[in-house]
Amino acid sequence: MLRPALRPLIAALLLASPALAQEFQTRAGSAVVVDHNTQQVLLSKNGDVPLPPASMSKLMTLNMTFEALEDGRLSLDTTLPVSQHAASYGGSTMFLDSRDRVSVEDLIRGVVVLSGNDATAVLAEALSPDGTETGFSQMMTTRARELGMENSVFRNSNGWPAPGHVMSMMDLAILAERLITEFPQYYPYFAETEFAFDGRSPSNRFNRNPLLRLNIGADGLKTGHTQEAGYGLVGSAVQGDRRVTFVISGLDTEASRAEESERIVNWAFRQFAEVDLLTERAPLLQADVFMGEAATVGLVPAESVRVLLPVSGREPVQGEVAFDGPIEAPVTAGAQLGTITLSHPGVPPVEVPLLAAADVAAAGPVRRIQIAGARVAGEVLGSALERFQ
Repeated sequence: MLRPALRPLIAALLLASPALAQEFQTRAGSAVVVDHNTQQVLLSKNGDVPLPPASMSKLMTLNMTFEALEDGRLSLDTTLPVSQHAASYGGSTMFLDSRDRVSVEDLIRGVVVLSGNDATAVLAEALSPDGTETGFSQMMTTRARELGMENSVFRNSNGWPAPGHVMSMMDLAILAERLITEFPQYYPYFAETEFAFDGRSPSNRFNRNPLLRLNIGADGLKTGHTQEAGYGLVGSAVQGDRRVTFVISGLDTEASRAEESERIVNWAFRQFAEVDLLTERAPLLQADVFMGEAATVGLVPAESVRVLLPVSGREPVQGEVAFDGPIEAPVTAGAQLGTITLSHPGVPPVEVPLLAAADVAAAGPVRRIQIAGARVAGEVLGSALERFQ
């Protein structure tokens, strides 16, 4: 008997889930909100537009400093000289002068807590291939491309206004996620609320991040402000087992930056919840088997899937299963037989392989006779029914 041709089988599953939450209306000119656990983008407003990042671009200098610490080019107790160029910076500074030699750890804290333009330049000159901040800014741009930051171009190490010095909010979100994930040993610096370096400026020792004192789980990362960029913030907060990272820019005042940051954190934690859609190797459905000792084989997902979904409403997640059936015996447990694609408004589709749940041996002679007999009986019955129609 000829084996019937394989037929593509597509089945739609409905998985109960919350519906799309009301979109957050931010007053920021540009904004990105990312759920850390699932890496889902919860909000993007002008997220890929290159904009002046102000001091938020100091995060890239910190990233490259942390990389240098990890590969041994620097250590926390390494002391670095302060050039006249670095000491000449105005704005937010550590009040360094060219007679100073400052430890890398103090410089890091000076960048994070005090937003020191001078401290950032000292680190940049130490790591630059030619000892200049310009050379380091070129390194920053190259490294940004390697990290997938396609809309970032650096003209200096600290975000001092310069033509063509730009970053997108999505690039800043990528960078923030990297700092949190790749450098947990250094990340606690971002939660420090004050740093009084050498007692040089008692009034300039406090971290400008407005979220750190609100008891909402905030632990980083960096503020920014210039007349051109407005007020911005790269922030992150933890509540329970969830972390949210966000970037905002273009606010009119320091107060509006603080208010908008807190609104975003509250929205991201209150309006979304993690939902388990698939469990690895858990039974999902049965597929017909052709010429096997068993008539069907279970299909199970190769991995678990947990996504973040809005909490309001009851719009289902769509699950589309695709495989060529019936499956031809023999079947080996663990072999990929198909896929399931999960989709929901506002969430990128997720495709997961479907595996055979068990071995199914090829049918022996007796079983083949039984299958053939059942098929002939079905064809005879079908012909008889056609005559009565």
